[in-house]
Parts: sequence; C-alpha cells; structure tokens
Amino acid sequence: MERMLVVVFDNETKAFEGKSALRQLEREGDLTIYAGAVVTKHADGTAGVRQYDDFGPVGSLVGTSAGSLIGLLGGPVGVAIGASSGLALGALVDIGNARVGEDFVADVSKTLTPNKVAVIAEVEEGWTTPVDTRMETLGGTVLRRALWEVEDKMRDEKIAAMKTDVAQFKEEMSKAHEQRKAKLKAMIEQLETRIDAQAKKAKADHEAFKLRQHAKRELLKKNAAAAGKALKELAKTPL
Repeated sequence: MERMLVVVFDNETKAFEGKSALRQLEREGDLTIYAGAVVTKHADGTAGVRQYDDFGPVGSLVGTSAGSLIGLLGGPVGVAIGASSGLALGALVDIGNARVGEDFVADVSKTLTPNKVAVIAEVEEGWTTPVDTRMETLGGTVLRRALWEVEDKMRDEKIAAMKTDVAQFKEEMSKAHEQRKAKLKAMIEQLETRIDAQAKKAKADHEAFKLRQHAKRELLKKNAAAAGKALKELAKTPL
C-alpha cells in the first residue's frame, strides 16, 4: 500500500540511524521508498530539512506527497531544503497536495515537537511489522497514513456537503417567492457545476493514479529485493 511514513526521534543521531534502517529494510524487500527526508523541528517551532538528496529512487521532494507534508509542517513561510539549493516548500502547499488528512498533519505536528527530528518518507509498504519493530527498537515513534484513500474520502465528503446544500435549496424553492426562487436557482446551478467539476477531477485523478501505479510497478521490477513482496501488494490495488 502507498503510504506516508513519519518516524519521530529525540535527536538527529537516532533519526539518521532510522533512515539507514529504512534503507536496509528496503534492501531486504520490506518496503520501497519513493521520496523522503530527515526533518528537524527547531526550538522556535520552524522546520528544516537536514537531508533529502540521496533518500529513495525518486530523489527530489518537489511534487511529492512527502514534500507537501514537509511544507505544511514548516508553516506559511515554507521549509528551506539545503543551504545552497534555494528551494523552499510550503508556500503553495495545501492539504490536497499532501494527500493526507488534516488530522494526520495535526498528529505529526503534535509528535514532532521542538528539538525533535523526523524521518518522513513516501513509501510502498506491504506490511507494517518490520518498520514498526525496527523503528521502535531505535526509540522512534511511528505514524503512517494511506495516501490515495484520504484524497477520495476528502472529495466524497466535499461532494456530499454540496449535494446537501442543493437538496436544501431545492426545498426552499418550493416555498419561496419568485425573486428568491431566482437567487436559489442560481445558487443551485453554481453548486451543481462544482459537483460536476469534482466528478470530472475524480475521474482524471483516477487515471493519473493508474499511470502512477504502473510507473511504480516498473520501478519495483528494477528493485529485485522489494519486488516480490511489494508487487504482490500492488496487485491487490484496485485500478
């Protein structure tokens, strides 16, 4: 399953040990890492990326769910990545890009307190025991969330809320005077347009998801250690 994985440690030494342990688990075939970074929460509450360039086959954080989550944790000013890169995450990040719910961001923020360090990674994980066991041995606190399912849930809730409004406005129309009916009709049409747009976006996103899954299958085929377990898990993913 495609997941966001966050492991919070008390210090950088343990965090880098955790990062190395994740790479070892990848070599052993227990997960595949697509993108990730080691992130420090400073005493003033700001966040900084300590390392990212050699973490996972995708490499760059830009455009990934991991990068978006890090941007959200860094607040409105973003997070600087590296002393010389000039790259920042966060300014244009929203919860949809991260593909995790607000509750997950809140849980991570609550756990990643000042002076603590987290390993954040976008992974394919067939089962959770290997990571949990290894990280807990190192003193890490593990948080994880499935990615695609959250986006579907958020969109479904948004559409359901708009449909509720449409139903209420239609009920009001049956009792309203002509001038009010015209206003309600305009509001209903606007909402129905938005519902249609959300439905079209869902279809487009689903197609993009299929393409992404195909690309990741190809990547996993090149990772001989992880292919056996992860491909079996991907095969169960509905397209």
